[in-house]
Amino acid sequence: MTDRIGFVGVGLMGHGMAKNILAGGYALTVIAHRNRAPVEDLTAMGATEAETLADLAAASDVVFLCAPGSPQVEAIVEALAPALAKGSVVVDCSTADPVSTEALAKRLAAQGVALADAPLGGTPVQAEAGDLSTMVGADAATFARIEPILKTWAGAIVHIGQTGDGHRMKLINNFLSLGYGALYAEALALSRKVGISIETFDSVIRGGRMDNGFYRTFMGYALEGNRESHKFTLTNAHKDMRYLESMADAAGLSNPIGNAVKNSYALACATGGNGAEDYVPHLVDYIADANGLPEQAET
Repeated sequence: MTDRIGFVGVGLMGHGMAKNILAGGYALTVIAHRNRAPVEDLTAMGATEAETLADLAAASDVVFLCAPGSPQVEAIVEALAPALAKGSVVVDCSTADPVSTEALAKRLAAQGVALADAPLGGTPVQAEAGDLSTMVGADAATFARIEPILKTWAGAIVHIGQTGDGHRMKLINNFLSLGYGALYAEALALSRKVGISIETFDSVIRGGRMDNGFYRTFMGYALEGNRESHKFTLTNAHKDMRYLESMADAAGLSNPIGNAVKNSYALACATGGNGAEDYVPHLVDYIADANGLPEQAET
C-alpha cells in the first residue's frame, strides 16, 4: 500500500516539494500557517487540508516537516505525536540542531514512530522543479521506505548515516555556503573602499577559479540588484551558524572561522535591519553600511 503523506510547512521550499509529492501520485494532506495561498494552490491540485496537526497526523503514514528551526520542529512534533500511528515516520527537512533531532527521535521511538532528518540543498526554484538535494539521517529500513517519496522532489539523495547525521552534514554544508557569503560581502566592501567597482571585481572573478554557483546567485543582488536572487533569510543564516557553533562546542572543536562568519550575520540581524525579510546576498548592504559605504541600491 502506498504511504499517505502529510506536509507541515508549505512555504518557500515546502510548496514545491508538496506539489511534486502530489505529482508523484501520493495522497497528500497539508495544513495552513500564516499564508493560505500555498495551501489553496495545493488543494486545487488535489491535496486535502487538515484543520489541526493532530488531524494531519491521523491522516498520514509519513509526515514531512519544513520549519524554521528546532524550536518550531519541537512544537510541531509535540502536537503531532499523540495522533501518530505506530509504524509511521516523521521526516524533518528543516535545518535543525542535531541534539534536538536525536532527542525527538528517542521520544518518537518510544511510541513506535521513526524520525528521519532530510535537510535540503537548493533554492525555491529547484524545489518547484523537483531538483533539490537532500542529505538523509535514518536507519536503513526507514531510508528505504522514504526514498521513493524523496525522489519526487530531490534529484540528489545521499544517505549520510543515522538520525541526526543529515542535520550535522547540513550545518557543515551551510557553514561553507554562508562562509562564502560573508567573504564576498567583506571582499566587495574592501574592493569599493580601495576604488575598485563591483563591476570590475566581478569581471575578474567570474569565469575564473574563484567562480562558483553560489557566487553567481550572490552577485545576482550585488551586481544586478535582484533582491530575490537567493531567497534564504539573514535570520536563518544566523540561526544555522549558531547551531554550527553549538555542534562544534559539543565536539570539542575550535572553530574561529565559524564564529567570524556567525558574527557577520549577527551584525546584520542586530543593526536595525530586517533579517527575517532580507536575504543572504543583502549582507553586502550591512557590511557596506558598517564601513561608511552606500548600499547596493544607492550605487
